Amino acid sequence: MLRFVKTLGIRNESETVIRWSDQVKPALGGLTFYIIFLLSIILHSFIFSYSGSNIDFKFTGIVGATSLGFLMGLSDDAYNTRPVLKFLTQVLCGVILIYSGTFIDIFDSNILNYSLTILWVVGLMNSINMLDNMDGITTIVSIVISFTILLLMLINNDTDSVGTTITIGLLAALLGFLYFNWSPSKMYMGDTGSQYLGVLLAALSINYLWNPVTTEELSISRQLLIPLLSFIIPIVDTTTVVIKRIGKGNSPFVGGKDHTTHHLSYLGLSEKQVAAVIALISIVSSAIVVYIISSIKVWSHLYTIIFILYFLIVFGVLFVIAKKNINKSIDD
Repeated sequence: MLRFVKTLGIRNESETVIRWSDQVKPALGGLTFYIIFLLSIILHSFIFSYSGSNIDFKFTGIVGATSLGFLMGLSDDAYNTRPVLKFLTQVLCGVILIYSGTFIDIFDSNILNYSLTILWVVGLMNSINMLDNMDGITTIVSIVISFTILLLMLINNDTDSVGTTITIGLLAALLGFLYFNWSPSKMYMGDTGSQYLGVLLAALSINYLWNPVTTEELSISRQLLIPLLSFIIPIVDTTTVVIKRIGKGNSPFVGGKDHTTHHLSYLGLSEKQVAAVIALISIVSSAIVVYIISSIKVWSHLYTIIFILYFLIVFGVLFVIAKKNINKSIDD
């Protein structure tokens, strides 16, 4: 792809995209992600044609929402789409998922379930996009989340579903892309990649993290903690940035070098060391999620307290680091 496309996703307006690196590079990751996504769907039909495991309406909705997110990201990379249009498109992605049967199911009221689903989809699409501010960060986080979901699929013996094939294809695409996206990167994923990842990970997480396949009775606190810990880095980063920007009287939607990854770098860590720290937090959190789903049969308030405390410690440490280096982010 580097040979064929030299300018896609390269912007000259410095105020449009603010990244840690000042170098302009092609944003080709999203295109490769989507191509492998389509190939995975086609390949699944050939491999599992004998088992009767075909694509149902629920998964058709995931394909539709993911494709819409990809096209919106592609448009944004090429034409700098208006924020209002991006938001409406993200909401539509959530509506498509709900209409096709992919929605969070933790409340008795469907209105609450549908509202939380749209909030999750829109929030995750923006969080993944905001996290893509330094080489390798979003790619590593997405790899860990995808691997966690795949492990849960294997634990539940869900080996021949199209969702499993898609997740394996996603992991392959991300691992291949990481080679080009590792510092110093040769390409970015762009909005094309981050919007695609946001909606696909949102859909997969709804089916396997928010609504895990289990015979145990699920409490609301357990269902909330599983996705919260799985996506701990995007959630903590977005929350920290929004709090800091609103506190300074700035719009949370205007880019800047004030993310948790930037502040770790202000401490003196190299880009590779920042990526290693983020990877470690993601891996530990995902290991906790796998343990919760596979090993904890009877949920108690003690587990809720322990895992909420873990989340708050991670959030608190990263937030304090961000507050400590606030002057550097302003200067930059």
